[in-house]
Amino acid sequence: MTRGNQREMDRLKAQKKMQANAKKPKESAQSLQARKERDAAALREKQKKKEEEKAALGANGGKK
Repeated sequence: MTRGNQREMDRLKAQKKMQANAKKPKESAQSLQARKERDAAALREKQKKKEEEKAALGANGGKK
């Protein structure tokens, strides 16, 4: 083997990385759906605010 123990070291490093990722809790389908709904509501609020600001600028003749 020309690589020596590099292959073994890389394998151990990959194992440690996989174990670290396995410890993270998975997001359940219900919490994922709830998060998507919250995000969508926040975006709708933001869009509504922008439209109101745009309408206010239009009513004022485009001046701030």
